[in-house]
Amino acid sequence: MSNKFQYQTVSNDGDRRWEVMSRQYFEKLTELIAALELDGALEAELTVKHFFNGAAVYANGKIFASWSPVGLAFKLAAEEVAELIARGQARPLKYFAKSPIKKGYALFDKPDLKQPAALKTFFLKAAAQALSSCGEEHD
Repeated sequence: MSNKFQYQTVSNDGDRRWEVMSRQYFEKLTELIAALELDGALEAELTVKHFFNGAAVYANGKIFASWSPVGLAFKLAAEEVAELIARGQARPLKYFAKSPIKKGYALFDKPDLKQPAALKTFFLKAAAQALSSCGEEHD
């Protein structure tokens, strides 16, 4: 399947600072997806869009990962998220300091230091989970 990389702007308030930041993460995420060669590894259409002040990737319309100033986050099985956090490999995801924790997400705050093979594994697991949970509501 083909991948779509869309950069969409949604604000009409004249303040374009958020757009500069989200474009940066949009570019980082699309470059990472290309570098990890996810095209042939997934039987899904990947779409990248701006998300808050970062970017998110969707598999057949289901969000499964995001990259923003707080780090790279993957929507994974609750047990795996808990295990990654308990081992100190990931943190709970909070987009803003006073916001609630996003359940089901593992956050890697320094994704540039992570091994590509590990990142690819997380992308594949998160996408597979998103694709298998058709009909369920997603964050």
